[in-house]
Amino acid sequence: MLIDLQLHSTFSDGYLTPKQLAQFLHSEKIKVASLTDHNTTAGQEEFKKACAKLKIKTIPGLELYVKLKRKKFNILWFNYQDSPELQTLLLETQARRRNNIEKYADALEKKFGLKVDLNKYFKKNKYYPPINRLIDEIMKSKNSKDILKKSLRLNEFREDQIIHELFKTKNLGRLYESYIDIKRIIKLKKKIDGQIILNHPGKIYPLRESLITDLKKIGIDGIEVLSPHHNLGSVMYIQFLAKKYKLIETGGSDFHRSEADVYLLKKSWDYFKIDSELLRGVEKIIN
Repeated sequence: MLIDLQLHSTFSDGYLTPKQLAQFLHSEKIKVASLTDHNTTAGQEEFKKACAKLKIKTIPGLELYVKLKRKKFNILWFNYQDSPELQTLLLETQARRRNNIEKYADALEKKFGLKVDLNKYFKKNKYYPPINRLIDEIMKSKNSKDILKKSLRLNEFREDQIIHELFKTKNLGRLYESYIDIKRIIKLKKKIDGQIILNHPGKIYPLRESLITDLKKIGIDGIEVLSPHHNLGSVMYIQFLAKKYKLIETGGSDFHRSEADVYLLKKSWDYFKIDSELLRGVEKIIN
């Protein structure tokens, strides 16, 4: 059975509304899906209703930026029970995110002359403002391409290049996410249930077994095995860790949008499928 347990909509950094996303999943013959927007549950109800009409089972989901000691990474939280305490936590991260972006936008203007209409940007992205649509706003500003060519020597304007040159260099430092101590998440999970999954661990470099040991001790439930961010070696190593530490295995496409028509491969589902039969213990989440 085809499933997808990591998807994003316009409520965070995706480019499809929850309803449009449901239509996309239906076209890909996906039977179980989870909308895992960053630091918000705002799109859940629309997604659930749209999927129900298409006979797609939905799993409540959420993606969070967390930290354990000095290590920063992402987790997925499935099957939580919504609560005022959860919403307070999410609102706190959203406020910190807006504050970080305001400071960074000011620095971008002072150093490079790149202007962003933050009022317009925040109005469009009122939950967890994403970096990709911040870049969209930057590229709309007058002379932005000329400035990037001159100041950063960019001749192409791919999103990954701009992120690297503007938000992850010594020029201005980093635009950090709103990280939460994972122990705080585990404590809340004991009240509102669900499963906590280490998200695309292949992006954590180096992925040390000691991190998995620490996460298992504090109460993490699983690890994402199938992800387009993983190479074959990562998949094999993560399967080994999942089996050794008796962790639920999950998989997701991390879908945000289809790429432009000029590309033959427009999305991960063009070459990458997630079959629930390949994931040990995933039924604890999707059943």
